[in-house]
Amino acid sequence: MLLINPNTNEDTTSLMATLAEGEFAGSGFGLLAVTVPSGPRMIVDSRALTEAGEQVRRTVHEVLASEQGARVAAVIVAAFGDPGRSTLAREIGIPVVGIGQASILAAARGGRRFGMATTTPRLVPSLERLAHEHAEAGLFCGVETTASGPVQLASDPEAQFAELQSAALRSWAAGARAVIIAGGPLSESARRLAAGGAVEIIEPIPSACALIRELL
Repeated sequence: MLLINPNTNEDTTSLMATLAEGEFAGSGFGLLAVTVPSGPRMIVDSRALTEAGEQVRRTVHEVLASEQGARVAAVIVAAFGDPGRSTLAREIGIPVVGIGQASILAAARGGRRFGMATTTPRLVPSLERLAHEHAEAGLFCGVETTASGPVQLASDPEAQFAELQSAALRSWAAGARAVIIAGGPLSESARRLAAGGAVEIIEPIPSACALIRELL
């Protein structure tokens, strides 16, 4: 499996790779984790998301053209807006799954109403479009955002966890029966929230791994 991080933060790549490796343990699949070579350390707005799409596309093609690329069975685009996913899916002959796409499909399964919690308010329009692309009308309850910004919360894991928990609870109160923690760099907080059990939490990386197992 090829996991591509559209953010240029290597620590985030390592975190997501560790989670994905756990999901594929015992499956016979290994994991190759790659970070795009240029762009923002964290995608926080729609412009950066669009620009990241071309970086993802170029990097994935380079990996697939390499010696190790011949063994890649599927690709995970590990940023929640799924930059470059739809274009790659048309260009290459293996499954390309976005963590946003996979999370929404998991959250909406069985006609369940769902919402999102995130630290990136400037990405809300992109997240809303993604939800309407992959879920039936009427199921999406909207996006709840944290009070503090993404850069501040990235440097304070405890505050990130607490503010995402508050956003998830607001989403639940608004009618969501599952809440997606919308962001690859938020994966550790998503795991902690899921373990807490206060609301049904959808984790992006495990959702993408599960979808790939279904497709393969």
